[in-house]
Amino acid sequence: MSKIPVYFMPGLAASPTIFERIKLDETIFEMCLLEWEIPKPKESLSDYALRITKNIKHENPVLIGVSFGGILVQEMSKHIKTRKVIIISSVKSNAEFPRRMKIGKTTKAYKLIPMKLILNIENLAKYSFGQKINKRIQLYEKFLAVRDLNYLQWAVESVILWDRSQIDENVIHIHGDQDEVFPIKYIDKCIVVKGGTHIMILNKYKWLNKNLPSIILED
Repeated sequence: MSKIPVYFMPGLAASPTIFERIKLDETIFEMCLLEWEIPKPKESLSDYALRITKNIKHENPVLIGVSFGGILVQEMSKHIKTRKVIIISSVKSNAEFPRRMKIGKTTKAYKLIPMKLILNIENLAKYSFGQKINKRIQLYEKFLAVRDLNYLQWAVESVILWDRSQIDENVIHIHGDQDEVFPIKYIDKCIVVKGGTHIMILNKYKWLNKNLPSIILED
């Protein structure tokens, strides 16, 4: 019996090493890690997603994405047949964005974000993962990999302007009840992880290792 291919996409600017604590039974699953690539000039999120699907070497894979990576795998699933799409600490449509992001879209305030300053590792970590940073800056320095200004401008704009307004009911959503980036009060229909924050891929890995196999295998 062939193994089930499971592809993991990290969050905004993050390295696939964020998945180093995720362990799936190697007799059942084949774990494959995807990485961010630098977007082409004026490349749409849909076109970018299509380009990233070229890195998928298996038919009918499971796609798992964290945060912005969760948005990306949903876009990727438009281009390829998937066994299952699972998002973690992410959103299923722009209706699940917090109010500040909706206001940012309306006012175009995101264009005022000083991207060069955000490239400073501490500021980038704050933007990507929320304010609880001081004790974890070394951790973020390890996992935040993409420091390219063009990527960052593209990524922030791609999130804010994401045009999906209807939820795909087939997407499986795992979300922490303490997520500070995408507060759970705005999230509809998800598997709730008690105490999970926006970085629960790192600190709730035991829950994920225990539950992901059954979530993947469930019909």
